[in-house]
Amino acid sequence: MTGYHMAQALKREEDEEHVRKVPDRVLIARLARYMLRHRGRLAIAVAAVLVASLSGLVPPYLLKVAIDSYIAEGDFTGLTFVAMILVVVYVVNWFSGYQRTYQISWLGQNMVNDIRMKLFSHLQDLSFSFYDRSEAGRIISRVTNDTDTLSMIFVQGIVTVLSDILTLVGIVVVMLWLSIPLTLATLVVLPLLLLTTLVFQSRLRRAYRMTRKKIAKVTSKLQESISGIREIQSFTREKDTMEVFRRANVENLQANVQAGRIFAMLMPVIQVIGAVGTCVVLWYGGILTVGGGITLGILVAFLAYVTSFFRPIVNLTTFYNTIQSAMAAAERIFETIDTEPQIIDAPDAVELPRVEGSIAFQNVTFGYHPTDPVLKNVAFSVESGRTLAIVGPTGAGKSSIVRLLSRFYEPQAGTITVDGHDIRNVTLTSLHNQMGVVLQEPFLFSGTVMENIRYGKLDATTEEIQNIATLVGAHEFITSLADGYETEVGERGMRLSVGQRQLISFARALLRDPPMLILDEATSSLDPYTELKIKKGLNVLLKDRTSLVIAHRLSTVRQADNIIVVNDGQIVEEGTHKKLMRRKGLYHRLYDKQFKDI
Repeated sequence: MTGYHMAQALKREEDEEHVRKVPDRVLIARLARYMLRHRGRLAIAVAAVLVASLSGLVPPYLLKVAIDSYIAEGDFTGLTFVAMILVVVYVVNWFSGYQRTYQISWLGQNMVNDIRMKLFSHLQDLSFSFYDRSEAGRIISRVTNDTDTLSMIFVQGIVTVLSDILTLVGIVVVMLWLSIPLTLATLVVLPLLLLTTLVFQSRLRRAYRMTRKKIAKVTSKLQESISGIREIQSFTREKDTMEVFRRANVENLQANVQAGRIFAMLMPVIQVIGAVGTCVVLWYGGILTVGGGITLGILVAFLAYVTSFFRPIVNLTTFYNTIQSAMAAAERIFETIDTEPQIIDAPDAVELPRVEGSIAFQNVTFGYHPTDPVLKNVAFSVESGRTLAIVGPTGAGKSSIVRLLSRFYEPQAGTITVDGHDIRNVTLTSLHNQMGVVLQEPFLFSGTVMENIRYGKLDATTEEIQNIATLVGAHEFITSLADGYETEVGERGMRLSVGQRQLISFARALLRDPPMLILDEATSSLDPYTELKIKKGLNVLLKDRTSLVIAHRLSTVRQADNIIVVNDGQIVEEGTHKKLMRRKGLYHRLYDKQFKDI
């Protein structure tokens, strides 16, 4: 990612944080629906919160009873009874606290699992146009980081706030019941506490925003360095790259240290304010106790309640800021889920029966942006079982033709038919099931050779796979690998050569036995020697099936039944290799130039 693109990505991140289009109540309502899928667990969690909060209020009061009613009277039997009740209360508080933590964790993880599966499932249905305008890193971040944020902040935050509110209300009620004057004395430091928290939260928000920017820069440099490691080593730029990464890492370190410094100041200040509040209670309570206004037990209980009084206040004042991170993550997630696929089955779409493979484009006009057409009034036909080669300069619109045939995009005008069926009137699944695609850069999944070939037909037997591999000329090299068909190919198949990956992709396509085959620059990245080795595989692939072959290397299309030459989005020439060579037009010039260069 260039510096410009990284800056734009960071700007978009900031925009997402500050420009919120969906109200919090709408997002919370949608998130609540995912939580309500697990009503039983949610009920247990809420009950655990109630019990934990209420049981946490009992011990200070029991101390008051023990001091005033039993210690002062020398009643050791009563004191023993209170002590036993206190033990029971602590056990109940511990168990309810355990249930609260466990159930919150369970709810959070299951909620994340549900949302993540919904999001991933929806991503499988979105059209290519969505991926054209979306960065892969941002999509991955929504599936991983944003969903994790919901678990950590939303679920835990909501339940924690509920617990804090119950605790705070309970403490205030008990304190007012015990002594109104002493309660008012406790509240003296509350404005100072709130002001301090808000001031520090503003500084912390800016500091943590800076840490996000800096870690994004580190991630960008790391990704760029890993992707470009071959170029870095080829140009001996290891030291320069290391220096750039070191600067980004140092900036990230400094940003995190600054955030840590502010946070380190916040907690001691709050503790000091809490200590001042405790001192006020102790001083004024002592005066009231000496004067007979309250008992010693009430003073002791008050000191215990004051210790627990300030924590929920701090949590509640910081909750709004933290919940905004969850709401921003939720908005990004639901924005993706709400994105409608542009290419969907028509309401009355039918299953496309097994086709023979005749293809026709009738006056097709298409542009990725409607005002900027890539194809203009394109018309051609391919008879079943024949091979059509599509050639032309880079950017002429060749790949757009096969993308339209696969219905990855929709033309603005014209009709595309397969065996007379308008492809807009058949289901996408039934159309794609009858197509095999081999691309210029074959994509292999992490796993074994066997698993990658079987991807073309999941119920294929080992014997079928080996027979197909033999047909395309891949069996020999596969059996020479360390573990044969069980050899791990690595990420994107990087443990194999380009030619080996291409042979596996040929076997994968042939295993599907599609009546229609698309080869999009399938041999352009191969050297001539490797291309000759896989020519057998190509011949097997093309036999008795309708094939559309896009090629820059014109020597590979000379045997095609028909060739169309595309230039500037229009078909400018059509015919066999010999016919086009005799015309001395664009095809002849392209062909002649290639062989002159050789």
